[in-house]
Amino acid sequence: MDLSLTDLKPGESARVAGFRAGDRAYRQRLLAMGVTPGVSLRVTRVAPLGDPVEIALRDFTLTLRRGEAAILRLERI
Repeated sequence: MDLSLTDLKPGESARVAGFRAGDRAYRQRLLAMGVTPGVSLRVTRVAPLGDPVEIALRDFTLTLRRGEAAILRLERI
């Protein structure tokens, strides 16, 4: 089942299944930051108005805007 970052609440975890069609440059940026298929992530915080979202992966935290992170295809773990 494909999820997006908007489907997860703080404390929930998921694995990156791949990327949706979208901005190639932004996808390359995510890959360079370590957001690669197969990596597990956990939502740590969500801003009061829902944007941005902080995720933890590979021993660091990363903050993404929900609209930009919509390119991620996730599967719940």
